[in-house]
Amino acid sequence: MPEPCRILVIHGPNLNLLGTREPDVYGRTTLSEIDASLAERAKELGCEIESFQSNHEGALIDRIQEAHSWADGILINPAGLTHTSVSLRDALAATALPVVEVHLSNIFRRETFRHHSHVSAIAVGVVSGFGPASYRLGLEALRRSLDATSE
Repeated sequence: MPEPCRILVIHGPNLNLLGTREPDVYGRTTLSEIDASLAERAKELGCEIESFQSNHEGALIDRIQEAHSWADGILINPAGLTHTSVSLRDALAATALPVVEVHLSNIFRRETFRHHSHVSAIAVGVVSGFGPASYRLGLEALRRSLDATSE
């Protein structure tokens, strides 16, 4: 039986609008539905999750820094901050926790400015383009990564 794990799930700016925001790009699933699905899957994987969403970069950074004291890993959809925030990247790196980056849409099929991620270089991996399933796949990958490092 794998060790229990604790994972911080971070949702970046504008993800609180999921379900109504550009449904042709992001779908109709709400953030609360994504969180409920993640919590269910986390339980099956023997993990506890804490989800946090903010439209404020500083609030996201504060929560990431706090994770250092209790979390085993971070699952993050940095949203628009993916492409702009060195500070968010630095906060993630400072925790020394494994990070999996997720995106609902395939950022490489979108505008050119979305093709660069400040987070990807420090992440264990990236899951992009599978809609809400990106979160579940990212959670499963993070769990596997945690299990591999504890062996």
